[in-house]
Amino acid sequence: MPEPFGLLTHCCQTPGITLRYQLKIKKRQLMETTTAQVISPAELLRHWQGHRSLTRRTIEAFPEHELFHHTIGGMRTFARMAMELLAIAGPGLKEIATGVTSALREDFEGVHTKEQLLQLWDAATEEINTYWAQIPVERFSDEITTFGQYKGTVISSILYFIDNEIHHRGEGYVYLRSLGIQPPFFWER
Repeated sequence: MPEPFGLLTHCCQTPGITLRYQLKIKKRQLMETTTAQVISPAELLRHWQGHRSLTRRTIEAFPEHELFHHTIGGMRTFARMAMELLAIAGPGLKEIATGVTSALREDFEGVHTKEQLLQLWDAATEEINTYWAQIPVERFSDEITTFGQYKGTVISSILYFIDNEIHHRGEGYVYLRSLGIQPPFFWER
């Protein structure tokens, strides 16, 4: 009969240590050396790209003038918020994948039309897909500093990129509603 984890012989030779205790120790060792995973990198990327698709549809819902000029309570225009998201997502993921740090640059000179903004959005989506494929799952717990100033782990940085997008998209929804425009349904990703 096979021995569980090869411990039966060892337990019989080690006075005072029961098989049950040895199995507990071995199970804990196995759990500590095994990477626990709730969601795969591919699933997380699909989740993020679903949010990006919804944010893209939010940009599309704005009339062009209001996209670049409408504000409430002194907040930035939705175009400026989208530019922040563009400055973070692709460049941030590139930095994670390559290890090459660059400063956060949110200023997109010369972008004055919805079409230009959407083209940048689509290019960033491809950039994310490209660099995502270069990040092995083992790196997700690595400590990093994005843009030379934001400390965290690879996964906490990626989750921040997603959370920040959701936050700003919510602001965009408020803008759209204030303009009498129905925003895209948030569950349609």
